Amino acid sequence: MLSKPLIQVEQLRELLRRGEPVVLLDSRFDLFKPDAGRSEWQAAHLPGSLYLNLDTDLSGRKTGRNGRHPLPERADFALTLGRAGITPASVVITLDAQSGVYASRAWWMLRWMGHDAVAVLDGGLGAWVEAGGRLNTEPTTKVTAPPYPERPALVESVNTSSLASSLGRVRLIDARAPERFRGEVEPLDPQAGHIPGALNRFFKDNLDADGRFKPVDQLRREFAPLLGKQGPAQVVHQCGSGVTACHNLIAMEHAGLPGSKLYPGSWSEWSSDPARPVARG
Repeated sequence: MLSKPLIQVEQLRELLRRGEPVVLLDSRFDLFKPDAGRSEWQAAHLPGSLYLNLDTDLSGRKTGRNGRHPLPERADFALTLGRAGITPASVVITLDAQSGVYASRAWWMLRWMGHDAVAVLDGGLGAWVEAGGRLNTEPTTKVTAPPYPERPALVESVNTSSLASSLGRVRLIDARAPERFRGEVEPLDPQAGHIPGALNRFFKDNLDADGRFKPVDQLRREFAPLLGKQGPAQVVHQCGSGVTACHNLIAMEHAGLPGSKLYPGSWSEWSSDPARPVARG
């Protein structure tokens, strides 16, 4: 039913018109104002959409060594999906107001749980409003379901030890802003810099001026120098905490370059241990 990782507003409208079992997940967020996304959702949201918070719904328990947004236990996220009424029969559309950054994290996590029928609304809330879609201020009534059943993951991830042992043999792509990658500034994590051998692809470079993903051919051309002779399966994506990295990952999927991996802990986990090597520049 959803053959591509992105969905356009008109395609979403068609799904809704046909009465498909669509679940809309709004994951608006602000790293510096963690409650802002929920407040914005409460003020105006797509009719029927539910809200998932990056800190409390799309992340697990922090230990100080596992990054700022570690993945939750699969059993815990299964409960979260059940509370949202998501079953294997659901068509899930994720969205935000930040050009797909947090929606891409939710998309990846649904795939991580083995859910195939999931896509990101290209352009998010802004595209919906621009196309004349109405917003709702009424609370959404939840129809809960049992915990999402255990299924094989449809995406791959790597942990810190496996990444450390494979540096130099994988294409590591860092989605952070260039100045953070170079180590000139670091507003969020204790150390500045990047993982040795990483290449920089700022996630915003995946977008057109209108906040939608660039055309497939353009993205393929732009990712080609980063991949070199490596195939997508040898690519590992990371960022500060495993969020914007999902934006690069979905951009590659959209460009017909599937199979790359995510390092969920990313720089915030890597840099938490001063014994790990750090590169700058």
